Amino acid sequence: MSDSVIHVENLSKKYIINHQQENSSSYRYKALRDVITDASKSLTKKFIKPAGKKMPNPSREEFWALNDVSFEIKQGEAIGIIGRNGAGKSTLLKVLSRITEPTKGRITIRGRVASLLEVGTGFHPELTGRENIYLNGSVLGMSKIEIQKKFDEIVAFAEVEKFLDTPVKRYSSGMYVRLAFSVAAHLEPEILIVDEVLAVGDSAFQKKCLGKMGDVATKEGRTVLFVSHSMQAVAQLTKRCLLLSKGNIQFDGHTSKAVQLYLVGQKDDAEPQAYYQAPVNKTGNCVAWAKVHTSEGEGVHCWGQPITVEFALQVTQPHESLWFSFQIVSALQQSICIFWFCEPDAQFRRESGTFILRCEIPKSRLYMGSYTLTTWFSERRSETLLENLREICPFEVTMHNFERPDYQWQADECIYLEDAVWRIVEKV
Repeated sequence: MSDSVIHVENLSKKYIINHQQENSSSYRYKALRDVITDASKSLTKKFIKPAGKKMPNPSREEFWALNDVSFEIKQGEAIGIIGRNGAGKSTLLKVLSRITEPTKGRITIRGRVASLLEVGTGFHPELTGRENIYLNGSVLGMSKIEIQKKFDEIVAFAEVEKFLDTPVKRYSSGMYVRLAFSVAAHLEPEILIVDEVLAVGDSAFQKKCLGKMGDVATKEGRTVLFVSHSMQAVAQLTKRCLLLSKGNIQFDGHTSKAVQLYLVGQKDDAEPQAYYQAPVNKTGNCVAWAKVHTSEGEGVHCWGQPITVEFALQVTQPHESLWFSFQIVSALQQSICIFWFCEPDAQFRRESGTFILRCEIPKSRLYMGSYTLTTWFSERRSETLLENLREICPFEVTMHNFERPDYQWQADECIYLEDAVWRIVEKV
């Protein structure tokens, strides 16, 4: 199409993995005479081997980092690229940046490409920050006059004025990234490619970079490809996402759906999510099991959707002052909110048995991220803590039909949990 700036068709990239056949304990370094001898034997076998089917070499393995990948990106789109480690994200960006050649397939790119794939990409360590700005601009095809027009903006954004005439080999990783991103974003490339390298910077700089990339895509009409393991950053910047898995595109579509699929896939090989089961031999007053009913299942919940938490309380010694509560805790071990079961005449205070308690929260606005539960089961009159479970029922919160600017993540915004309803739904 006329407004397409990147067109990828049946792209594949193969690497050859060499396996060492010798046992590591018996491996020895080869002398030059051994290398010459082995080469002679190999040459001899090549000419005297009988004709027939070629035997596979067990010491060499083909690895397809990308396999038959096809997609199209239009001008002005901000595209997220997500996936597990080893899914092929970095390989894809290197091929698009013309750092490595594809094995098969075709790529069509219209416009200048600026890439920030690792700390110091495109910088010469012996040159100063000032000299590297001009060097990078020249590589992008810009004239000296064009670079000078943007020079002050680049330096101000990177906040490295004091060290501008210092060789960049003496920069910290954070300074390196600040200057490299500033150069890539301000020298007006038609396509900006950014890998996870921004994670090196501090939180203030990451926020600043996300804002700049958003401006590049929405206000300046340029194209951004953004790779990150931060689903919040991907959701804030992009509306469309490519989810890679084992070198293939698993999903290409709205960011909200891509993030949900990614989070579910992360849990395939992990422990059961959003669920806790007490040991079989556990006795006394305790929590037999607990479960978070998430909107998407598999421990993934959409922001703003109703959420339900259930607990099975095993009561062997009923008492009128038994008290139960639970808390939602963030990945940073911060207490988000707490819920008490306050019914004074609850059945488990009068009878023994296993009681299923259900807490229904009609609307939850937890920030995107990972959460767990902490529970307290106590006897208030004697101030005895019967059981305290921590970091159980892990679940993830993502967005639902995330659209900017209807909702923007604000650091000072309160988390809102509305009208929680407790009930004892069953006695087992």
